[in-house]
Amino acid sequence: MTKNPIVNAITASSYIMLVVSIMNYIMETQGSKPDPAYAPMIFISMLTLSVAIMGYLFFFQPLQFLIDGKKKEAINLFVQTVAVFAAVSLIAAMLIFSGVI
Repeated sequence: MTKNPIVNAITASSYIMLVVSIMNYIMETQGSKPDPAYAPMIFISMLTLSVAIMGYLFFFQPLQFLIDGKKKEAINLFVQTVAVFAAVSLIAAMLIFSGVI
């Protein structure tokens, strides 16, 4: 990914919003139909895809720094990315629970 923790965290948040939006859309179109037998397979596939994408967004560039011998830069980028992601998540939760969204 990038060396900018803000871009990494916002990309991760955007991915989550996209997945949730798609899941909500699918749930609305299904109405009150029972879950199909393949729903667990879809859930596990989405979980695996999400873990891979989040791993790439959070760990790829810090791992590159670590391989290049830049341990301090690796730790700083990872911690900053997690901190920005936590801030974005906290702001989103506050907006949701306050009724703004």
